Amino acid sequence: MIGSGAEPIDQLRALEERYAMPTYARAPVEFVRGEGCTLWDSEGREYLDLFAGVSVHNAGHCHPRIVGAITDQAGEVAGISNLYYSTPAMRLHQRLAESSLGGRAFLCNSGAEANECAIKLVRRHAHARGIDRPEIVVLEGGFHGRTLGALAATVKMAREDLFGPLPEGFVGVPRDDAAALEAAVGDRTAAVMLEPIQGESGVHPIDDQVLESARRACEASGALLVFDEIQTGMGRTGHLWAFEGGPVRPDVMTTAKALGGGLPVGGCVIAKHVGNGLELGEHGSTFAGGPIAARAALTALEILSDAELLASVRERGAELEKHCAQIEGIESVRRRGLMIGLRLAEGLDSREIVAAGLDAGIVANAPNPETVRLLPPLVISEAEVLQAADRLAVAVSAAARTGA
Repeated sequence: MIGSGAEPIDQLRALEERYAMPTYARAPVEFVRGEGCTLWDSEGREYLDLFAGVSVHNAGHCHPRIVGAITDQAGEVAGISNLYYSTPAMRLHQRLAESSLGGRAFLCNSGAEANECAIKLVRRHAHARGIDRPEIVVLEGGFHGRTLGALAATVKMAREDLFGPLPEGFVGVPRDDAAALEAAVGDRTAAVMLEPIQGESGVHPIDDQVLESARRACEASGALLVFDEIQTGMGRTGHLWAFEGGPVRPDVMTTAKALGGGLPVGGCVIAKHVGNGLELGEHGSTFAGGPIAARAALTALEILSDAELLASVRERGAELEKHCAQIEGIESVRRRGLMIGLRLAEGLDSREIVAAGLDAGIVANAPNPETVRLLPPLVISEAEVLQAADRLAVAVSAAARTGA
């Protein structure tokens, strides 16, 4: 009988080894319940979540307003076609556009889908300007997804040997070289596409000079500036959208992760001057804007737009940075709001620290061996910040002893 009850990890591993494509390196734990910043595993152990499902649960686990919205909508109508109207979907288009760039939005189900929409949109825009073979300039170290178009835009993962031939037309430039970016934009450029803070490479805020160069080059060439806010948006930086705290405004923005309040929702938003973006029949998505997911997203947007919460994100982020910087073995901290990358001392391995963290009662992430990434729910309290730092110190110490 299929149910929600937990099964022993050994049984789950056996099922994975027999039936699942081996695309994930899973830790030996099953989380069965969550509330706020706290998770419980199948054996009743409690953990402080400092990862939020890769910045998905920004409002915390099982936020009662999001749970209520999902439950209410599931009892009314769960799904319809985009060939008919849906109040939650139309209101989500409105809320997304009005909260960001002011133009129009396309709804989808994930960040990769949102970026695929943006790639199609800027290429279409370039063709309308008479560019036959448009190019998109991207930054090295960026991450835009794992579908073929998004993968081609992700320089470090664009594996021609495994997945080629990949779509052409992507030009990579160094992350911190404003002059190189400006020089790469030319007559064939459709867009500059970047994350204002690179997440998967270990939390690297893009320098204001680079952002300003990108904006300047796009305006000079007629190209569009695309911000991938899939990880940086929904309050993560202490602003609803990261661009609000920076020096430039994009023409196109993609969002997902925390947008759905835990459900799979993505979106591509454009400014008014971009026009309609895409026209009838040029794009679509079967499940996009489904009533349940749209209700959850509307509620998440309402929660995470709260000025008091956003101010708390900035305060808690500063506190967590201060405490982490005092932990022996952490060399430096890269941070915006509650998006934090901890650079480790030589000889420490983030994967060992993350594993030791589970034993210490925290959930963190290792994007690369030199960095521990923290993306806690934005509702984390001052007391939980102190607890997180204490448990992280225990994990770093344990990993140091293991590696000694």
